[in-house]
Amino acid sequence: LPLAIRAAGAVIHYLQETQKGVATQIASLSTYSTARFMALDAATRRNLELTETIRERRPQGSLLGILDQTLTPMGGRLLRTRLAQPLLDPQELEKRLDQVQAFYEDTVRRAQARDVLRGAPDLERLTNRIVGDIARPRDLVGVSRALAAAPTLRTLLDRGEPSTSAPAPDARLAPLAALLDPCEQITALIAAAIAEDPPASLSEGGVIRPGFSSELDGIVDAARSAKAWIANLEKHERLRTGIKSLKVGFNKVFGYYIEVTRSNLDAVPDDYIRKQTLVSSERFITPDLKEYEALILNAEERQAEVEARLFREVCQQVAAQAAALLKTSRGLAQIDVAAALAEVAVRNRYVRPELTDEPILEIVGGRHPVAERALQGEPFVPNDLHLEPTQRILIITGPNMAGKSVFIRQNALIVLMAQMGSFVPADRAKVGLVDRIFTRIGAQDELAAGQSTFMVEMVETANILNHATPRSLLILDEIGRGTSTYDGLSIAWAVVEYLHNHPERRAATLFATHYHELIELAGRLPAVVNYNLAVVEEGDRVVFTHQVVPGGADRSYGIHVAQLAGVPRPVIHRAEDLLAQLESGALRPGTEAPTPYQPVLFAEEHPAVAALRALDISAMTPLDAINTLD
Repeated sequence: LPLAIRAAGAVIHYLQETQKGVATQIASLSTYSTARFMALDAATRRNLELTETIRERRPQGSLLGILDQTLTPMGGRLLRTRLAQPLLDPQELEKRLDQVQAFYEDTVRRAQARDVLRGAPDLERLTNRIVGDIARPRDLVGVSRALAAAPTLRTLLDRGEPSTSAPAPDARLAPLAALLDPCEQITALIAAAIAEDPPASLSEGGVIRPGFSSELDGIVDAARSAKAWIANLEKHERLRTGIKSLKVGFNKVFGYYIEVTRSNLDAVPDDYIRKQTLVSSERFITPDLKEYEALILNAEERQAEVEARLFREVCQQVAAQAAALLKTSRGLAQIDVAAALAEVAVRNRYVRPELTDEPILEIVGGRHPVAERALQGEPFVPNDLHLEPTQRILIITGPNMAGKSVFIRQNALIVLMAQMGSFVPADRAKVGLVDRIFTRIGAQDELAAGQSTFMVEMVETANILNHATPRSLLILDEIGRGTSTYDGLSIAWAVVEYLHNHPERRAATLFATHYHELIELAGRLPAVVNYNLAVVEEGDRVVFTHQVVPGGADRSYGIHVAQLAGVPRPVIHRAEDLLAQLESGALRPGTEAPTPYQPVLFAEEHPAVAALRALDISAMTPLDAINTLD
């Protein structure tokens, strides 16, 4: 890729010129293809609430909020990356699922690994700080603490601990153990060079451990001796001069001094040199005091210089091993993610999905991973799904609040979780790998872009119809609801026909709608199947079972939902009266007198079929036939 190499070189040059500390963190370059990952556009990420909720924009209530049981910053970042980039490689996915299953099956090993990981510092970030020459003393201690987890985890994963209760070695976890390099030379260097609890800043001193440098130790000892001499100076001078109020002090302007009150100036020895006059006292120095002061100040300056030099040398030695440190960081992150996903799977009763290259999606007892946790103990109603080439478009009808949106989203999330390498909320799941998940859900406008609610809906629909492939999964909720009834119904009908008939767009589709007329498509298009959300009516009482069953629905129960929402009773009663007149044909909008009216939406026979029947095939030339068909 010569042009890519040139572009990368330009970027590296720019970084070297403008952000030298950042450029040093780049150890190598590699190419990657987006064809390795499932494509997720912004609308899909938002509609499926992968990392944050739509309304409150926070992780709690999103898929990430459910799955993120990681214990390290590196693991948290890796989990978010996997969620944003589901894989298309079945072999790599099986490796990830093997690692999750190994922890899923072994509670002891999982608990021990998570105990070791708990509280581990961010080795990746600390390494980059050291390489970027912006590290602080405590960053090196953090590196040492993070590396301390590596040998324990490696023993736990690779060989098992030498005790009767220790887990046996597991070949599925061996690749993770191989990533863990304890970097013993680095830990030994940090332990020998850096104080156990160093100050936050290098300028505070006391960073380098005693015994690491004879040069530094000599400077520190000399300064300590000088300070001890000055500490005894006050007592010594009081005895020598007989001035009991004599004091030895220090300030940043004049340095060390001997202070004598004015009433005792007659007792001042001849070797005292006047330094400063105050209102009630005089301050003096002596040649010896000046000499020791110079020794202390020079020692402190020299100590700071030597400590800074030694600290930089230690950082350079650690930075030279950055590749090994980052490799260990990747290992810790992958172990953290695998153990976290196993922990979530055990808690929430997830199962390992079966991955296949066949264009099939078969889910038994599927559940919405977020909605089931939000029920706070109430049972979530699971539902099945079966999609294949001969049954690839599901028209899902049913009442408002019955669970259509939950059902279609939960299946998209199950596919996405399977392709990020996670167990899924179902009793059984067979997932044919999909290249993209598209969603068209909800009503919202984009005022800044000058787009109305319906325009946003149509833009997203156009994107789906232009880019879907037979290996895509489409989640369509209420296509056409943002305009008039006939306009919207016509668009929804045409969209289903296009997805069914276009050879390059025959994607697996879950199409939730309130246009009950669309159930007729199942009799016209062979790959279209009707499903609905079952409802039980007991007099005036309506019970939503949230169960997806074959067949189409004939009512939406919108007035019932309005009543549940607290709409005033007079509005409810008037709506019921109007609905009854509309359904009976007694009321026709736009007319003065009530006349029986029932719209005929679709002819008994499609006009194209009628035109074909009228053709005299035997009298047509091949060219006529081609032109007529065109």
